[in-house]
Parts: sequence; C-alpha cells; structure tokens
Amino acid sequence: MNQLDDLPSLVGTYGPRRARALMIQGTASDVGKSLLVAGLCRAYARRGLVVRPFKAQNMSNNAAVTADSDAPLNPDGTQPRGEIGRAQALQARACGVAPSIHMNPVLLKPQSNVGSQVVLRGRSLGNCPARVYHEMRQGLMPAVLDSFERLCAEADLVLVEGAGSGAEVYLRHCDITNMHFAERAKVPVIVLGDLDKGGTMASLVGTWLLLDQADRERVVGYLVNKFRGDFSLFEPACVTITEHTGWPFLGVLRWFEGAGRLPAEDSLALERPAETQGGSLQIAVPRLSRVANFDDLDPLAAEPSVNLRWIGAGEPIPATTDVVILPGSKATRADLEVLRREGWDIDIVAHVRRGGRLVGLCAGMQMLGQVVRDPLGIEGEPGETPGLGLLELITEISSDKRLIEIEAQDQHSGCTVRGYEMHMGRTTGDGLKRPWLVLDEGNGATRPEGARSADGRVMGSYLHGLFAADEFRAHWLNQMGVEAAQMDFHARIESALDALADHCEANLDLDALLQLAR
Repeated sequence: MNQLDDLPSLVGTYGPRRARALMIQGTASDVGKSLLVAGLCRAYARRGLVVRPFKAQNMSNNAAVTADSDAPLNPDGTQPRGEIGRAQALQARACGVAPSIHMNPVLLKPQSNVGSQVVLRGRSLGNCPARVYHEMRQGLMPAVLDSFERLCAEADLVLVEGAGSGAEVYLRHCDITNMHFAERAKVPVIVLGDLDKGGTMASLVGTWLLLDQADRERVVGYLVNKFRGDFSLFEPACVTITEHTGWPFLGVLRWFEGAGRLPAEDSLALERPAETQGGSLQIAVPRLSRVANFDDLDPLAAEPSVNLRWIGAGEPIPATTDVVILPGSKATRADLEVLRREGWDIDIVAHVRRGGRLVGLCAGMQMLGQVVRDPLGIEGEPGETPGLGLLELITEISSDKRLIEIEAQDQHSGCTVRGYEMHMGRTTGDGLKRPWLVLDEGNGATRPEGARSADGRVMGSYLHGLFAADEFRAHWLNQMGVEAAQMDFHARIESALDALADHCEANLDLDALLQLAR
C-alpha cells in the first residue's frame, strides 16, 4: 500500500466550482440509490443540463473500463485504462457521457470475506484486509475531493450517491463516502428509504436519531422508494417521520417495473428470484462466491428463447441443461474450490460428456484449464489449484492487470463483437491454438483470443460484453438450436433509462429537488 505515499501528485488543477450538487444517501444497502441517481441523471440531462454522477467509494466486482487513469504511462507512452463501478458507468451513460475514474475514485473489489483489491482512480493499490483499509482510507480523501471538484468544474449538476447507510456513525471518523464526505464537500443530503423492505419509519427516524446535530441539518429532506399500492395509507407515517425528524417529505417513487432491464450493481440482485421465462434453451450459471461482471449474461437473459438460471449453493446443475456458463470471478482459485465443494465440477464434466455446451468467461475460462497458479499470492495464499481440465490452458495470476476495450471477430461466424478485457494473469497452452476470437489490435495487427475444444463444445474467452453484440448473439443462439429475438440490446438499455427518467418525472418534483442542490 505504499502507493499512498504519492497521493499529492494525484491532485490536479481545475477551475472554480460551477456545478450545484445533491447527495442521495440511503437508510441501508439496496434501497435503490443507484437506480434513482441514474434516473435523475437522464431526466436532468434531457432538460439540457450538463450532469455528472459521483460515488466516492463503491464496493463491487461489477466494473467497467474507463479511458482515463492515474496509473503510470505504459512503456509505449500511452495512457493505461482505468475502471469504475458498473453502476457509475450506467449513470454516466444516462448523462450521455463516457465513464471516468473521477465518477468513482475508490473502487473496492472483494476477494475474500475480509479483504478487497483497492483501486484508486484506475490504479490498483493491491489487496487490503478490511481492518487495514478502514485505517488508511482517510488518506484517500484528498483524491476523492479532487475528483469531485473536477466534475463540479465541468458540470451544471453533480448527483452524488452515498454507500450503504449514511447512519453508520461508528465509521464517521474514517468515512469518505457518506456524511463526512458531505461535510467536507459541502453537499446537501436527501435520505432515501425503501418501503418494499418494510420498517421505513424506523429506518428513517433511526437515521435521524443516530446522526449528530450538524449532520441532521445537512439533510434537506427524505424520499420513499419502491412503493406499491395506495400511498394514502402510508401518508400518516410520513407525518410521523417529519414530526420526529423535522425533515420534509419530498415525495414517493413508486415501484419501477423496468428495473430488470438495466444492469444490476452487485450480486445482491442475484439473491432475488428471477422471473422464469418459457424459453426452450436451458442455460445454467453456477453462482460463484466472488462472481464478477455477471451483467455479461443480461443479453442472454433478455432473449425469449432462453431460460437462464443461476444455480445457488446446495443445488445441482440440472441434467436437462443445454449450456453451462462459468462467469467471471475476482478469486479464481477460491471459486474453483467452491465448484468442487458444491459438486458442480462433477456436474459440469457429466454435462460435457452428455454433449452439452460449456462457456467460460474471463476467470471462468481460467477455471476450464488444467491449472491456475498464483505464486505471488495476488488472490490469497500463494499456490496453485487444478482446473477442470477441459481446455489445454495454464493460467498464472500476476500483479499486472489488463484493462482494455477491444473489438474482435468470432472465428466461426465472422461477426464483430466489442467489449473489454479486465483480468490479472496470463494464460498459455495448446488450447490457444484453437482460438474463439481474433482481436483487432489496431494498425492492421490482429491477435487470436480465447480457446475452443476440438469439437467446439467447450469455449472460453477473456472478452467481457460479447453477448451484447446482436448479430453474434443471434448466430450463437442459432448454433444452440433456438432463434434470437429481433432485439437491439443497447437500444433496450437506452429505452429503459428513458423510461426510468419518465418515472422520476412522473413521481417526483424535479424542479424542487434541483432547487435543493447547491
């Protein structure tokens, strides 16, 4: 963690603050902060404002690549890519701008129950136990505030998202993303409660009770989210909440049915039962303990011909499965052990012997190989773990992270796909002699990528996002024996963001909220 020593060099120069700012904090995790900020970003951007999202610290293994980074220049002098949480990338898309490291300067990527990889403005600082991170994160505040001020210098409105609950007062002294940040950045706060979870009165009044007087006064009101039914029945509760807290009630956001069409922020979304589709193609996805970038599978889940099911702990992979997909993971060796503990390794081998299809994405591809080595202990204890042995690949985890947006061609169909690589480690072996894709390296140069088994039924790739390519997805589904819908997946997301903005416009007084920003 000695990278913190050069933090002053991260702080740049920028013009005077131009933007108003408004912060959405929650009474808990998963109350809908990310979705609300995305909807407000699109709504205010449609009104002609220059809007930017900001979240000081995000904890998620769902990440997106940015064009900017504070990491040192590559040997060839080019700027390395960075990464931010997927939620902030979606919010940037709602604003109509490219994602930037300054929208989410601190990203924590959990690798174990007690530690995470710490990414500061696109630069990996390495792995850090939770207790150590709590002690050192105040040292990150200068970079956090600098990123916030950079956004304020270029925007009319910055919408700030808190993390978890803003009332975790035992963390107030080392907080960089809730009330301490709001104090340092002089940002007014709206508290968001979740009526779907229940206990809304207690959570809002309890938040007020735990905050000190200065933080209470920083709150300009509260919103109620995810309401279904007749709101007049809950209005007396709002009177009681305001009587106890003095905070004005700013409105209710009713349940948004289109939420499932937008990428989820983290794996909490996988705990909710998905709507079962009547599709004939049965796709099973083992839910790994450190699953990452699981939105890779959203385009397949959106296809009417597909029934995509996440397999939880204690469940076998059904024998009726047509395709098994191993998704990305932030801890490849640990999740190989999860596969074996759950018996999924046996299910997968039996599935392949029956003639079933198997796809590995990023860490999922590493698991399909012969061995995964981690001599430096990047992901945990140094050592090596046998893979599933279904592709002739050997992976060695290293400290170098590959972050790059790329374009490629599918070897079988010739279809163009676009996506990104985001992984630590290098894969070698004879399996690479049968690549899945050919990458466009620029200037006419190409590079084979991924691997396929001799019969083509087992495939792996490092490329995230390839199923979002409509032509490729249609061809792949046709290989699996089903027809794809006539769907423009990217247009589907844009339509969902517009619908979310319409939902915010219909439910909330956006003029009044804008007046509260300062």
